[in-house]
Amino acid sequence: MERTSRGRRFVLVAGTTETARRDGISAAGADPDLLTTTPSADAELVTYGAPVRTDTVPVSPTGCPTPALVTRAVRELLGTEVTVVDGGLAEPTAAPTVTVGASPGRDIGEADPVPTAHGGFEAARAFGRELPADELWLGETIPGGTTTALGVLRALGEDAMVSSSLPDNPVERKERAVEAGLAASSLAVGDAAGDPKRAVRRMGDPVLATLAGLTVGAVETDTAVTLAGGTQQVAAAALVRHAGYEGRLGLATTSYVADDGTADLRASADSLDLDLTVTDPGFEERDHVAMERFVAGEAKEGVGMGGALALADRAGVPMAEVRERFAAVYDDLLGAPADDRRAVEGG
Repeated sequence: MERTSRGRRFVLVAGTTETARRDGISAAGADPDLLTTTPSADAELVTYGAPVRTDTVPVSPTGCPTPALVTRAVRELLGTEVTVVDGGLAEPTAAPTVTVGASPGRDIGEADPVPTAHGGFEAARAFGRELPADELWLGETIPGGTTTALGVLRALGEDAMVSSSLPDNPVERKERAVEAGLAASSLAVGDAAGDPKRAVRRMGDPVLATLAGLTVGAVETDTAVTLAGGTQQVAAAALVRHAGYEGRLGLATTSYVADDGTADLRASADSLDLDLTVTDPGFEERDHVAMERFVAGEAKEGVGMGGALALADRAGVPMAEVRERFAAVYDDLLGAPADDRRAVEGG
């Protein structure tokens, strides 16, 4: 029987990890409140276009907003269906969420930072099999997520490097955190190759477990999957490859991640056989504080921003129109004094 077309769906997986509290690895780590509230706020912003229960819009002290505002702007232009999955939220969100049994992640330096990894993976896999869509675009929001992504990559034996939401990528701090995690988990580099659930349980975060499970479930029913994001999604793709899937898998990111010299994204995509799409929003062409901070190297990606931009481009929406809508969303939400703003999430 011919399959009925079910369209496109954007899924945002939101969660937390205590790893973000480590000094200097995340733009959100300096403020413990943001560690728990940013993913919940991002889910509300993408869903409703405004904070509801969280009562805050994540913005850095320099004026760089959460990439959720870009994703929201594109959603308003395209009318894309959105589903939020609770991938280990530490604080509740007003956005309707799907639960897969994920708990907030512990610090990567603990022996078992993601005890819900196995159950979360399998529950997400079951959900991914049933989602009504012909194509899924999977985004994420989790402070500190690039450090846990690096941990997963090393546990799997992958040599890819991760990017950062900070202008200067604190690579050495991340590598030290991963070394401590490997030691605590009694793992050597590559010990979890071919065992993705073990890799994410011992060295990752609950969002990665959920993303990987969703992807595996979706491709089992021939749903096309594009991982919308940067190097955290490279780690999710690595988990899927180590689970045995060899078929088509997409990765859609921003030019800011692709141009990050500390993380060779293109080489990583090639090594995992990912169909890479890089979209440049052209923020340097608009005189606006939000766009200036992205151009300066802050945030770069997150909350499915790269995927949202790719969808807009595919639909023929000019980037100038995306920029104008993004500026309007930012200006509508952020009329408050700078002191009332909160720092953007980081990885």
